[in-house]
Formats: sequence, C-alpha cells, structure tokens
Amino acid sequence: MNFSGKQDIEAPIAHVFAAVSDFDGFTRQALRRGADVTRLDALEGPCAGMAWKAIFSFRGKERTMRIELLDVDVPNSLTAKSSTKGLEIVLVLQLVAMSKERTRMSIDLELVPQTLAARLLVQSLKLARGNVSKRLKKRLGAFAQTTEESYRSLG
Repeated sequence: MNFSGKQDIEAPIAHVFAAVSDFDGFTRQALRRGADVTRLDALEGPCAGMAWKAIFSFRGKERTMRIELLDVDVPNSLTAKSSTKGLEIVLVLQLVAMSKERTRMSIDLELVPQTLAARLLVQSLKLARGNVSKRLKKRLGAFAQTTEESYRSLG
C-alpha cells in the first residue's frame, strides 16, 4: 500500500534538505511525544547506514521500530526503511529545485505487511485512506511552514 504527497516550500533546496535531514531534531520531537529513541551507529552527517531504534506506544501497545537510511543523495533525495513486528515501511523523499527560492518536496511511503496482523493494520489504513491522506497533507504543510519560517529568519 502506498501513500504519497507533494508540497512546495518557499526556500532553497539546500535549506529544505538540511531540514529533512535534521535527525537530531526529529529525535527530540519523538522524545517529547513519549518515544524512546536510540542511535545505533556512529556515522557523521546524513549518509546511508545511519540507524535508530525507537520504542513507542501505538494503539495501546508498546512497539519497537528500527529505522535505517538506505540511500542519501545530497540535496536531492533520501530513502529510509523502517521495520517493526510484521511491517516494513519504505520512505522515499525527493526534492526538486523549482527556482532558487522554491523547492518541491515529494514523499512516497510504501507499507509492506509481512504478517497477518500487519495485513489487518494495512487493510484498516486502506479503509481510512482519505483520513490518512488528509493527515499526511496537513503534516507536509506544517513542515513546509516551519521550514519557510526558519529560512526567513536567517535573512
């Protein structure tokens, strides 16, 4: 099952890539939301092989997820793979410079169930596809706004 979205951001591609690869910032956000995040590597900067382990509560149960960067093409794209009990998620994020001050961000999430329980979860997401797509669009918009504000504050 796939979810995808696009968002134009009023900032240069280098600034947007810095925002989407601010893994320390994403870790702090997850910690504020109650997740426990542990870095599994000692690599520098955004590069393939960076990995994290996250423990969080979802639907009343504690879940463990491993997240790994599979590919990084600065400042154009990154690919990450997350895996949790019975479910793999592949995220492909691409950035395209529309002009010097405008970047189009597109993401594609592919959910691949490996167990019956994961298939049931994905099936429920299919039934709620409209709501999930709206939430994804809202999150992309909020990310774009935050990124634009951080760019404007620089100069």
